Amino acid sequence: MLLTRAEMTFDFGGARFDPQADRGVLGWLFNQFLYGEVAANQIGEWLFEAPDLESARFLARQALEELQHVDSFVRIMGLLGTEPGPAHPIIRFLVTGLKATSWPEHVALIMAAGEGMVLTIFYALIDTLDHQEAVEIMSRAARQEERHVEFGERQTMRVIQGRPHLRRRLLGFNILSLWAVRRLGTSMERTFGNEPSAVMRQLPAFARAVAASHELRLQRMGLLDRPLAQVPPWRQVLLVAEAHAARFWGRAFSLVAAPLRALGLLPRRRLTDVYLADPDLRRPQTD
Repeated sequence: MLLTRAEMTFDFGGARFDPQADRGVLGWLFNQFLYGEVAANQIGEWLFEAPDLESARFLARQALEELQHVDSFVRIMGLLGTEPGPAHPIIRFLVTGLKATSWPEHVALIMAAGEGMVLTIFYALIDTLDHQEAVEIMSRAARQEERHVEFGERQTMRVIQGRPHLRRRLLGFNILSLWAVRRLGTSMERTFGNEPSAVMRQLPAFARAVAASHELRLQRMGLLDRPLAQVPPWRQVLLVAEAHAARFWGRAFSLVAAPLRALGLLPRRRLTDVYLADPDLRRPQTD
């Protein structure tokens, strides 16, 4: 990955979650994960858009891993004595409201950035939850999540090469996700600010740390060329507006193109169109 484990780790000063005393808070946290992992199972649709065999193999494996993560979080919730429940509206917006509509959006917004933020939260729970079995389950899931993030980073850097307009669009969506994360931190401070848990009292600072690591990843992928604080607010708003305008026109084109595709007059590029030129087919096969 482009960020180290240390760069994605927040120092809670030794504070720990107590599985009994903090059961309600932990249930809330794991319900956010559960929603995200269930939504992540929609990754199968991107097999249609995979640009090469390597990506198709990766997505097929990831789809299985995301299903395993659903089972893992249900298992953890059972260990902690909590029940599945609804996700926070901002989590629903980040996961499904910002759902990707193209391969570049998927790898940059969902895999590199979105799963990168999730991984930061994984690390925080692994470091603070005083429950060995639950931590072991999350540690296995985190290793899989690391592979997902790394794939998204590599693919993002590949798709934006020589495409400045695409880089701007992907940056615009990521700025919006950063705004949402910061808004979530404010919401959590109001909800859990008076909790006796020492971990929860640090959530606003942790939310800022998550946003900072997300911003650092954007810089290292080449989407952001300076700290976001140095980008004027009006320009940030403009980038977000441009990204959504491009998505709107893309969807409008899709509506117009749908009947033409149905008639075979406007074919969509598929993996079957390019697989013979794929380097994977030219490599020597070994036992």
